[in-house]
Amino acid sequence: MSSAIDGSERRVRPRVLRIYTWVWRLLAPMAVLRLLWRSRREPLYRAHLAERFGWYGQRQAEPARSLPTVWLHAVSLGETRAAEPLVEALRMAHPRMRLLLTHMTATGREAGRALLRDGDMQLWLPYDIPGPLRRFLRRMRPDVGVLMETEVWPNLAQACAGEGVPLLLANARLSARSSTRWTRWPSLAQSAYGALTAAAAQTQDDAARLRELGLREVSVLGNIKFDRGSNGALHALGEEWRRKAGRPVLLLASTREHQGVAEEALLLDAMPENVLPRALLVVVPRHPQRMEEVGRLLQARGLRVTKRSEAPADAQTQVWLGDSLGEMPAYYAMALAAFVGGSLLPLGGQNLIEASAEGCPVVMGPHVFNFAQAVEQGVAAGAMVQAADAREVWTRLLAWLDDPQSRRGAAQAALRFSAEHRGAAKAQAAWIGRYLPPGMPPS
Repeated sequence: MSSAIDGSERRVRPRVLRIYTWVWRLLAPMAVLRLLWRSRREPLYRAHLAERFGWYGQRQAEPARSLPTVWLHAVSLGETRAAEPLVEALRMAHPRMRLLLTHMTATGREAGRALLRDGDMQLWLPYDIPGPLRRFLRRMRPDVGVLMETEVWPNLAQACAGEGVPLLLANARLSARSSTRWTRWPSLAQSAYGALTAAAAQTQDDAARLRELGLREVSVLGNIKFDRGSNGALHALGEEWRRKAGRPVLLLASTREHQGVAEEALLLDAMPENVLPRALLVVVPRHPQRMEEVGRLLQARGLRVTKRSEAPADAQTQVWLGDSLGEMPAYYAMALAAFVGGSLLPLGGQNLIEASAEGCPVVMGPHVFNFAQAVEQGVAAGAMVQAADAREVWTRLLAWLDDPQSRRGAAQAALRFSAEHRGAAKAQAAWIGRYLPPGMPPS
């Protein structure tokens, strides 16, 4: 364990954790107001608000104790999509498993509905306050809890430890930047990571950082995002879109904003004049609540914009705005090549693996700390390239547009890269199964 979390820090942990908890209690009313504000555009945020505080109506039946209940927390859309192959692998290993699926965002909850079967449940996870968390655990009585990737909270970990619920961190990743932030508050880090039962890290670097924060049992089992293979129906839809477009498609995927700066604006400012006469530009922002903002940005540049929800792209369309949910594989299947966002700004990058599964070559910016190993492997495999800035993004995309043979080679490399790293979902499902109570048969 790192010297940053030593015995003297553990002695002050209860006081620091109490302060943290009181801050949460004071901020909870503001959090509800924020939910109501966001519900103007995403009405699902208004639904079942009491669940955020661990209160449940009669509609939530208590689980049957003869069935193993696996609670999986996928905070948002990205984690929910990543969880799909893990849930499939868990069902293969434990067909009688009952899934309890929790989220914090509307997009995550909406996407999570597709993972449910008869007898499963879907809820909001309560805020990180002891009382609501205890009510949640005592009402739902999960046999094991599984957090996806990074979603670790001090009171959540402490509540599970107090209630005797094994709490696992699956597909775990921890960037150097996040690790540094946690070590500024070593007492909270020990309360959170030290109370986890175990973690399945994506990489050796992730595992080392998790151990430094106090997590004792860490295995390295790979990245389950590679197991989310191509969706045949969505791939066919993307190919249909490409035929209707009638020209090459360049995709700006999962674009984001940071501190008032939008990646879309950076890319439009740097875009060469010869792009739009030769290709259809498709823009798919990462967050649905930014769709209107991005639409206004595009129109303010004098571009002819059509929304996916309104009409297919035609010969007059310069920019097609992808304002749909759950169709990202189709956008990648449509594209000749894609820029994957969250990487021009210091946000750590979005999921490039999804593009590789569709055979779409990728350009990413310099900020990729959330996917550092996958980017390194993708570059080495020839499936992607990195660019230092927005101008170089276009240089890289246009190189593939100008050289079809090079682009085909990159597309084949992307498919191989995706296929060669699969298997983590099965390994992590078996790992989770070890923490289910004895006497609960898998089938």
